[in-house]
Amino acid sequence: MARADRKGIRAGAVVVAAAVAVAGTVWGAATLVGPGHGAVQRPAHENVARRTTGPATPGDGAKDGGAQGAGGAPRSRIPDGIAHASEGGGDAVNITIDDGPDPQWTPRVLAVLKKHDVKATFCMIGPQAKAHPDLVKRVVAAGHRLCDHTMDHDTAMDKKPVAYQERQILDAKKMIEDAAGGGADVEYYRAPGGAFTPDSRRIAAANGMRPLGWNVDTRDFGKPGVAAIVSAFKSEIGNGPTVLFHDGGGNRAQTVEALDQALAWLEGQGRPTGFPVRTAPDGS
Repeated sequence: MARADRKGIRAGAVVVAAAVAVAGTVWGAATLVGPGHGAVQRPAHENVARRTTGPATPGDGAKDGGAQGAGGAPRSRIPDGIAHASEGGGDAVNITIDDGPDPQWTPRVLAVLKKHDVKATFCMIGPQAKAHPDLVKRVVAAGHRLCDHTMDHDTAMDKKPVAYQERQILDAKKMIEDAAGGGADVEYYRAPGGAFTPDSRRIAAANGMRPLGWNVDTRDFGKPGVAAIVSAFKSEIGNGPTVLFHDGGGNRAQTVEALDQALAWLEGQGRPTGFPVRTAPDGS
């Protein structure tokens, strides 16, 4: 994947804080090749974020840095704690789609979401968004939300310098926003493989993006079969509301079918869908 050449740290964007490890999750990495990506770092087994955080750092608040939304309107205060809860509250489920946009699979995922009248959050790779601005615009036009999933999906970026983390996050954000045509904000940041750091969370929050975790890993990335993906969805939905699927990184035919079945099951359960919280207190 291409990397932006911009160097240095934007003044005031990073607040250095004591790192507090996110409990309960072990991350591994393996290199896979996805269409249009080149080599991309992936978690070794797409680990489950089993409500991995309470408050990510006790007392953490948001540093919104005076960030503005589309049209220059001031943004609400964004916490830097990792979001899990749904804006819909109660039994609402957040569907999140990672690693695209992809010219073959993103349109099929969008069709399934439209069929079930479900809105999702698309966590996009910067160069993928740049390569497929038409798809980014389609996602926005359909009422879905955008999430920054960095430039290179480097699952080891939590071990890299702060300047590197900032470039990965902010260069991708700009590419996604440019691809959207300036009509939509990138409202969330999801670290590759969950490799959040206190610095990356604060960089995201300072630029109007809520750090976004997940609770249910459908394991669709490994293509275990439609039945296995749906089973993981159903068995882990008790972990929390935010569910991880993929529209990038290879053949996503199983994901498309499993997503269709999972959303039908949710309808049968009478469970609504929604978007992840953005401005609720840390630990949500």
